Amino acid sequence: MKTTFIEEPQLEFGGSGRHVDIRFGLMDFGPLDVGASRAAPRIRVGVVGSADGIEGVATWIDRCTREIPGKPGRYPNLFPRFPGFSDDGQFGTGLQIDSRLTRQLPAKVLTELAGLGRVEAVDRASTAFLEECRHLVESAGPDVIVIAPPRALLDAMDAPAERAESPDEEAPYFHDVIKARALPLAVPIQMVRPETYDERQRPRQRGRSWMYQGTQDEATRAWNFHTAVYYKAGGIPWRLPRDSTQLTTCYVGVSFYRSTTGDRLQTSMAEVFNERGEGMVLRGGPAQIDKADRTPHLSGQDATSLLSSALAAYRTEHGTAPARVVVHKSSRHLLEEIAGFAAAADEHRVGSRDLLSVGRTSFRAFRSGYYPPLRGSLIELDSTNSVLFTKGSVDFFGVYPGMYIPSPLALRMEDIEQTPRFLAGEVLALTKMNWNNSQFDGALPITLRAARQVGDILRHVGAEATIQARYAFYM
Repeated sequence: MKTTFIEEPQLEFGGSGRHVDIRFGLMDFGPLDVGASRAAPRIRVGVVGSADGIEGVATWIDRCTREIPGKPGRYPNLFPRFPGFSDDGQFGTGLQIDSRLTRQLPAKVLTELAGLGRVEAVDRASTAFLEECRHLVESAGPDVIVIAPPRALLDAMDAPAERAESPDEEAPYFHDVIKARALPLAVPIQMVRPETYDERQRPRQRGRSWMYQGTQDEATRAWNFHTAVYYKAGGIPWRLPRDSTQLTTCYVGVSFYRSTTGDRLQTSMAEVFNERGEGMVLRGGPAQIDKADRTPHLSGQDATSLLSSALAAYRTEHGTAPARVVVHKSSRHLLEEIAGFAAAADEHRVGSRDLLSVGRTSFRAFRSGYYPPLRGSLIELDSTNSVLFTKGSVDFFGVYPGMYIPSPLALRMEDIEQTPRFLAGEVLALTKMNWNNSQFDGALPITLRAARQVGDILRHVGAEATIQARYAFYM
């Protein structure tokens, strides 16, 4: 067993400025594409919701054009101020909302929806909101649409579901269903819960842990919202730095999801990212549960097809093939899958590849005095297996920002050319590429985090339906 520490990776911002922290990097240097942004000069934001929701969102966005103080306390680097989002601010653009960009759902309709059971409420609310979104797209052409349901309706849609017909069937989430149904509109959706613009409106129920983390301080909420909207409107806030001597790399995340019918047929999905943080969504073929480890896997042919599609998409986007491909998979790579991925890399003349499985583990460790491990601590158990702490104490914050003992990621190096330490460093860096969260210490690399988020949405999309290629439509 070998224990080492990986320094916190830096990110690159405007003017080639670098910083380990997303928020300080944006304050000091602006977004990566500042001055030449692919986002609109002013981002047109449509809002669909209740009267209170529309007014609350518009009022809060106006407030966020000015500085919002950071949370007072002992850790100023953990809760910094928000500098304001305006044309003359660090982002170099502002948000535009006017009467043509809003659509209000009648109070009577919202009250009726809030009185339904969870499954029916999600289905009918998605239909009602989607109709208003479609009207906005056709009449006003927004860059991003904000969905702002009222508290009572959200409580109904978050409530425990009625008994499902199948024990494997998962109750639907409004967040996933509305985004799935809105894909044909070709305008990204940003969900906003009432506690975002009014912290007094706390949720009654707690659902997915990644959706409900409690009410953050206002500056943090502003950072997260505006960074996400900027990215969804076509901007690139930051990227991973790449030395000129490094190979151009395509990062692919492979995960699996169930169909909404609750049967056990698995379907694979891939995410393609490069060091700029540009994500592309691909939907693969069926997967099978392996009898030995009871986890989903691809056939060799499907592995070849999936990675070949990813590399073709990369070539279409960048005009050339990458020199290297990295595959992060949520289950182990079987020999048949390794052979399939290798065949695709050879077909596209990609000279270097690294195949890793990345998952959770029950492994725990402490520093002297029972302090949590440092984020970036790497323990190589043997030549194949390592554990990497992507959550833990952070020197820049001066504290461990979590509430519970951090659990590391299990990394299994199954067909690699780089060293385990190098590959772990990439995983650590990719945890910082989440445009929905401006605090940089994410648990999962964006490859797998995004793959799972996309799977949650694609399970509500027909097998033959056309999907959007940009990750911005799924986050």
